[in-house]
Amino acid sequence: MPQPTALILDDDGTFARAAGQLAFSAGFRVQLAETLAEARTFLARTRADLVLLDLQLPDGSGMDLLDDVDLAEHGQVVIVTGRPSLESAARAVATPVIEYLVKPLDPAQLRSVMERVAARWRPVAAAPVDLSAVSGLVGNAPQLRAVVDAVLRTGPTDASVLVSGEAGSGKALVASALHAASGRRGPLVTLDCSALAPADLVAALFGADAQASAGPSLRGAYARARGGTLFLDAVDQMPLDLQAQLAEALDTPGFGLGLDAANPPAPAPIRIVAAIERDPHDAMRDRLLRPDLYYAIAQAGIALPPLRERGEDVVVLAHHFIERLNAHYRKEKRLAPGGEAALLRHSWPGNVRELRSAVQRAYLLQDGTDLHVKPQLPSAAVWKESETSILFSVGTPLAEIERRALLKTLAHFDNDKTATARALGVSVRTVHNQLARLGIRRVGADGAAE
Repeated sequence: MPQPTALILDDDGTFARAAGQLAFSAGFRVQLAETLAEARTFLARTRADLVLLDLQLPDGSGMDLLDDVDLAEHGQVVIVTGRPSLESAARAVATPVIEYLVKPLDPAQLRSVMERVAARWRPVAAAPVDLSAVSGLVGNAPQLRAVVDAVLRTGPTDASVLVSGEAGSGKALVASALHAASGRRGPLVTLDCSALAPADLVAALFGADAQASAGPSLRGAYARARGGTLFLDAVDQMPLDLQAQLAEALDTPGFGLGLDAANPPAPAPIRIVAAIERDPHDAMRDRLLRPDLYYAIAQAGIALPPLRERGEDVVVLAHHFIERLNAHYRKEKRLAPGGEAALLRHSWPGNVRELRSAVQRAYLLQDGTDLHVKPQLPSAAVWKESETSILFSVGTPLAEIERRALLKTLAHFDNDKTATARALGVSVRTVHNQLARLGIRRVGADGAAE
C-alpha cells in the first residue's frame, strides 16, 4: 500500500532522526536532508506530502526552498526552528505553512501535526487505483512511469491538464486515460483546433449561433462535454479571440475546478484537457497561446517524452503492437531475431505513431512469421533541386529551410493553402500565419515570393 512521504530538512542530526522516527510511526515514508541542495534534488523527483523545515541551514534559509519548488505538486509545510524571528514568522504566514513550531518542542505536539497531515493524505494514497485507465500507456522508461503517475494522481481530480509533446507521442491517449481515471459519467469530446478554419472552429466549440456575450450554445463541443471531458487538441492553433472567449467561459462563477482530492467538491461541469506540440511558454512568447487561457487550462501539466528518449521502450512497444495484431487476426507472428537492433538505431521522428505504422505495414505486407520492422524512410534518390524537391546544405538555418519549403510547396499546389497545409502536415492557419509573418501574399510558379 502506498505511503505518504515526509521530507525532514534539518542539519541537527539528533533532532532529524527523532523527528524521522515520529514520522515513520505516524505512517510516513521518511527522507532526511541536511542541506537545501539535498532537499531540492529530492523534491525535483519525488512528491513530499509533508515537509518539515528548519530555517538555519548550512547553505541558506529553509524558507528559500519554498521559492524554488512548485508547492502545488507537494503537500503541507511545517516550520521548526530554534531561532524564531518576526521576519521569518511574517514570511511563513504568506506561504502554505500549516505550523510554525519553536525548538525545543513537545514531541506530542509534533506527532499531532504529523498524524493530522497523514490523516488527510493517506486516504488518497491508499484508495484503490484502477490501472485500466493507463493500460494503453505501454513502456518501462522512467519518463513514461512519471506520465503514468501524473495521470493516476490528476485523473480523479477536476484539475484542467495541459499535455505537451511531439506529434505522435500519445497526447490523445493521455487525454483518454485522464478521462477514464476521472470516473466522469459524461463523454470525452475531442476537438482538433488545427483541423478547422477559424469561423468553423467557433461553431464547433460554442455552437453555430454562439456569441461572446451570450455564452456557450447547446450545439457546441463545450456543451456536449458537460459532465465529461473536453479535449482540445492543438490548442495553440485556436484563434486568439476564441481563446479569450474560452478563457472567459472557464472563469465563469460555478465552473469550480477543484484540486483537493481528499475533500473533493461536486464535479465541475466540464473537465478540460488540452494538448500542444511545443513548449507552452514558447507558444505564449510567439503570441500563439494567450496567457489567461494557459493559466486556465494548465492547472496541471504532463510532458510526454519523445520515443527516441525512451530507450528500449521502442522494442516493448513493437512487441505490444504485434501482440494486438495477433489477437485481432488470430495469427502468431513475432519480431524477427535481431530486429531489436534495427528498431533502436532509428530515431523515430514520428514517435509512437510512426512505430505503430511501421509494425502494421510489416505485419500486413510481409509473408512468414518473423517480421522485419523497418521505418519508412524518404527516398534518397533525388539530390538536386526540381519542381518537387529542395536541396539544402548542412548548416542551413532552420528558418530558411521552413521558408523555402513553404514557398516551394505553395508553388507546387498553385497557391492552394489547404493543399499546402495538408502536404506539410500543419494547419491552414499556420500557413496563413507564416505568410503574414514573411509579408508574402502569394508565390509564383518558380517559387519566388510576390
